[in-house]
Amino acid sequence: AEHQHTRYNPLRDDWVLVSAHRVKRPWQGQLEKPPPEDVPRWDPNNPLCPGATRATGEVNPQYEGTFVFPNDFPALQPDAPEPDDSDHPLFQAAAARGVCKVMCFHPWSDLTLPLMSLAEIRAVIDKWAELATELGASYSWVQIFENKGAMMGCSNPHPHCQVWASSFLPNEARLEDRTQRQHLSQHGVPMLLEYAEQEAHRKERLVVENEDWLVVVPFWATWPYQTLLLPRRHVCRLQDLSEGERDNLASIMKRLLIKYDNLFEVSFPYSMGWHGAPMGPCLEEDCKHWQLHAHYYPPLLRSATVRKFMVGYEMLAQAQRDLTPEQAAERLRSLPEVHYKQKTK
Repeated sequence: AEHQHTRYNPLRDDWVLVSAHRVKRPWQGQLEKPPPEDVPRWDPNNPLCPGATRATGEVNPQYEGTFVFPNDFPALQPDAPEPDDSDHPLFQAAAARGVCKVMCFHPWSDLTLPLMSLAEIRAVIDKWAELATELGASYSWVQIFENKGAMMGCSNPHPHCQVWASSFLPNEARLEDRTQRQHLSQHGVPMLLEYAEQEAHRKERLVVENEDWLVVVPFWATWPYQTLLLPRRHVCRLQDLSEGERDNLASIMKRLLIKYDNLFEVSFPYSMGWHGAPMGPCLEEDCKHWQLHAHYYPPLLRSATVRKFMVGYEMLAQAQRDLTPEQAAERLRSLPEVHYKQKTK
């Protein structure tokens, strides 16, 4: 906590510089604008709302739960042509095909996951698993991710996520596939299953836990209040979760996200996403080195208006953080599990 040091991230095979004393330095840099507190529940000009017209001219149904539709501006399309052959090894290109979908969590724009009921969150989880199964039948990788808040590039104040399925393994998936495969080969146990057991025993980076899940600020965390959501059982893919595990996942997600919001009493921005074993042709392969997990990457550092910037040294050398993971975990762990908006006045 007092002296800078580096920590190894076995999942990414890289290192992070921990410099906890730097959080004390004065700040005269950019201040972020807190998210608006007066988001209307329904807005006819919001293209994610029930009954609204999207950019394509298509009108959304009057949905009452989750709602999934093709992304109107997809980064991946299923019928992209093959690129031309390369005439030099330094100029390589490869085919990239896929589909992109948008999934609304709820019809109300003024709700976020921590303010939704457990039943509503469970419906989101079931839809995630359904999409993973559906798209994973054809595509190697299905990336479910949520960008929450304008600070993380979210362009629409409505509870939603995106699902991109690709014919190839993206860089992060390829890297995690290699490191987890190596760990199982060398140690005889899936890396993140062993890691979860260690963190459950040590408890110093534990944020919340229940019978089936635990959330930690990982030993190698890069972002200030980064967390890792892990199942206790060895499970490779989201769709493999039992009914009880899905119920407990809804519960632990709500608890974590309430703590996030309570940290600075603001709708806490983050990017999150699920990582699990590849699908498509890999469904017939041995993927027991994989362990399902979710990453949460929030940018806020000191307050609702001061974020961590990944620039300079981070871009040109290696990641650096301004407080220890243990300090971050203790702060999150000590927060109440009643949302600040729902406290009795």
